[in-house]
Amino acid sequence: MAQARRKLRQTTVTRRRGAELEEAILQAAAEVLEESGVPALTMDEVARRAGTNKNALYRRWPNRVALGAAAYRRLAAPETAPPDTGSLRGDALEMLRRANSTWSSPYGEILRGLIAAAGSTPELLTELRDPMAQSAHEAAWLTMLSRAVARGDAAPEALHPRVAYTPMALLRNEYVMLGLPTAPDAVLTEIVDDVFLPLVHGRGSQGGTSALHGQS
Repeated sequence: MAQARRKLRQTTVTRRRGAELEEAILQAAAEVLEESGVPALTMDEVARRAGTNKNALYRRWPNRVALGAAAYRRLAAPETAPPDTGSLRGDALEMLRRANSTWSSPYGEILRGLIAAAGSTPELLTELRDPMAQSAHEAAWLTMLSRAVARGDAAPEALHPRVAYTPMALLRNEYVMLGLPTAPDAVLTEIVDDVFLPLVHGRGSQGGTSALHGQS
């Protein structure tokens, strides 16, 4: 399928600009990452597949890490869509399971490869810290919390960004600090049942609300 898309691009000679050209470049970069991983991601290869020149890439992304990060975000985007299982516990578990599946999949390997390619260069590491992606995750969790408030399952005080992102931060810690290739489902359940839900429900009490506001 990927080869068919490449042949179509190579046989279609057009002067693409703007969003159309950017889409072709990102699609080509995503194909390289999926097929061969980060080591094969070069500006030359992406330009060839997209049917353009390297200057068009460099005008949009300063280096291959920045381009790879943009392509990776496209591949991993579905995990940020908020589920609606009918309960906050079900939604939270589903979101964590999606993230766990993505981070332990070949997509996660791509992300680790990009981090390795960035090395210790601050400018390159900055390219991998996407505030829009972070905001998308927070928005999804806040959406789930909003539904819980509307159902009467949580107090309005639970709608706080730090509360919302706690489960993802704890899951990320399992990967970064503990070096796990994947987090067992029992860990995801512990994060939700032993930390997240008590935190949410505690926000309905004066003590819980005051404690978190004191840290804000």
